[in-house]
Amino acid sequence: MTSRLGVHESHVEEAALGWFGELKWSILHGPNIAPDEPAAERASYSDVILRGRLESAIDSLNPTLPAQAKEEALRKFLHVDSPSLVLRNRTFHKMLTDGIPIEYRREPSPQPSPTGRGSTDSGSGITYDAIRLIDFDNPEANNWVVVNQFTVVEGQHNRRPDIVVFVNGLPLAGIELKN
Repeated sequence: MTSRLGVHESHVEEAALGWFGELKWSILHGPNIAPDEPAAERASYSDVILRGRLESAIDSLNPTLPAQAKEEALRKFLHVDSPSLVLRNRTFHKMLTDGIPIEYRREPSPQPSPTGRGSTDSGSGITYDAIRLIDFDNPEANNWVVVNQFTVVEGQHNRRPDIVVFVNGLPLAGIELKN
């Protein structure tokens, strides 16, 4: 679409992507990471999380925690169950900001959890901790990506925001540009 001034919507999109690039964000083209493409980052068009990037972030942000705790946290995060959208959003926000609460068995020890955030019941060997999804203290430790033309299909609805902002594989903002 062209405005009266001869500005195309694609020019606005290219400028916005350029600004993200100046901030050192990775820029991906949605069709290139779509399902069935060589560089696919999701299994279907209904997937909105870039799961490989999320799994990598969980590993790198929580290096001292056992693999089974990380897998359990990912499962809890991907399958938030709540009777209402408001409660799901609150749960999502809490997991995003405070981490995903987990418990796992480790060798009995009087020492604190490996991350220093949780605690250990030395009698049972059960450790309580939180898996971080985003490093708020060290932003450089996160994976910053913007994707243009990211198609999402849900039922009969096909949506394609101009730009989706991802942090560690999580879509945190959608940007619809107009000329």
